[in-house]
Amino acid sequence: MVAVNQLVCCGFMTIILAAAGCAPSATKPEPGAASAPAKPAEQRAGEGQRGASGESTTGQSSLDELQKGKPPTSGPLKDIYFSFDRYDLEGEARETLKANADWLKRNPAARVEIEGHCDERGTNEYNLALGAKRAQAAKDYLITIGISTERLSTISYGEEISVCKEPNESCWRQNRRARFVVIQARPAS
Repeated sequence: MVAVNQLVCCGFMTIILAAAGCAPSATKPEPGAASAPAKPAEQRAGEGQRGASGESTTGQSSLDELQKGKPPTSGPLKDIYFSFDRYDLEGEARETLKANADWLKRNPAARVEIEGHCDERGTNEYNLALGAKRAQAAKDYLITIGISTERLSTISYGEEISVCKEPNESCWRQNRRARFVVIQARPAS
């Protein structure tokens, strides 16, 4: 498990370094300061993982929504939430995942991208890794209750795409989540 976590962390570091080499440098705002949305070029690496497959989305990823200047919209699947600095699934999250799995079973052609998100506390690297663990925990649970692994993908946005920007616990709680974006399956050729 430690080796897997190190491999995931190294992968994220590679993406971050590649993006940093291509994007203009930016400093992280101080907590509590008004923050502007992240520049799209800084997050293209994560988008490429989905876009490279040629799939079109029926929902919009958080990155797509951010690029259009809109807040993330909800789809048929509900978000789950996590405690501070945790990625284990609590009872309410498991119940939400069961409801999401029921929807997926009724819609067998649907695929889902699970986005991992964090609050602003912690370094960018730490939050990317934590977001990945949150998305993976949701994916693993969906697999254990009967959803095929081929229908599920994960991505971490860390703290970069928050739904609430106030520096308080109520707001941070909303940002510690896994979001589910339905992706339309490619037609058979």
